[in-house]
Amino acid sequence: MSIRVGILDQTPIYEGETPVDAFRHTIELAQRAEQLGFHRFWVSEHHDGQHVAGSSPEVLISHLLAHTKRIRLGSGGVMLQHYSPYKVAENFNVLAALGPGRIDLGIGRAPGGLPRSTQALQEGIQEAASLKEKITQVNRYIHNEPHEDSSHALAGLTASPVSDIPAELYVLGASVDSAGMAAELGLPYVFSLFINSNTEVAHEAIRIYREQFDRSQGREPYAALAISLIVAESEEEAEGLASEHKLVRIHMESGKVLTVGSVEQAEEFGRQSNEKYRLEILEPSATRGTKTTVGRELLKFQQDFAVEELIVTTATRDFSKRIRSFELLREILAEQGLREFTFETKEEEAAMG
Repeated sequence: MSIRVGILDQTPIYEGETPVDAFRHTIELAQRAEQLGFHRFWVSEHHDGQHVAGSSPEVLISHLLAHTKRIRLGSGGVMLQHYSPYKVAENFNVLAALGPGRIDLGIGRAPGGLPRSTQALQEGIQEAASLKEKITQVNRYIHNEPHEDSSHALAGLTASPVSDIPAELYVLGASVDSAGMAAELGLPYVFSLFINSNTEVAHEAIRIYREQFDRSQGREPYAALAISLIVAESEEEAEGLASEHKLVRIHMESGKVLTVGSVEQAEEFGRQSNEKYRLEILEPSATRGTKTTVGRELLKFQQDFAVEELIVTTATRDFSKRIRSFELLREILAEQGLREFTFETKEEEAAMG
């Protein structure tokens, strides 16, 4: 069984850097990922944050298309709850026309920011369509399929430009509920283990996704696992790099639970939400170590989860260490017995020996 390996980059802004620096790093990383033969490169959507620059994945993907040649590019993901399905479909139809066969539309469930930014993004929105309904609408628009109800006010509407090779749609999540929705819609699914590190939940989500998957549209389940990973020259260096980041889980009085990247962001979220909350500091959940250590862990991931793809995110303050981590990951895939890895070009595979 072959396994694909992709990359998720969140365009972090580290101390002493600017958003311009962060975008420059994302461009360089996408180009290096393509050179190394990774399958896809996704960028994220965050709002009202001082530590991440990518608030508009559609715009960033368009720029990356102009600076790469063949790697798949996409969103990890677009927070569809804020937007018109029609407009999202138009954006990704434009991208699909600019990069035929290279565009992915990953759709996330989280707000992607603080309550204030969510309020601003949804200002003036009156309809209460569910996320599942919105995903169904996007899917219909990007494939130019007629509305189920021919008498509907929007029946016959086309999201131009219609692409010969539409964007590939993915449901992203970190819960059993998101897995069930992806299965019901018959769409590929990505479980974000780097957000929810509970492997029991991940196993259950993947199981439910496969068991409940709707095959009526002629598709088979496609499950991916998104993991945080750091590969370094030594175990000590890997531990040091991993310790630079800690996740903070916010438990709201209403029962809502969210995960953010810093105590400051968590406290600001609690302040803006106007309800009581408590914080839980999580230890780094990144898989980290040398090539030998990480190689064993990757094989274990594949044996335990049997997913079709791993999507890797690597967060290090030193950008050169982030690049080096992906280079070492590529060496693991080439050298340490992971024969399942799908090299994206015969030339690259030959170059790696």
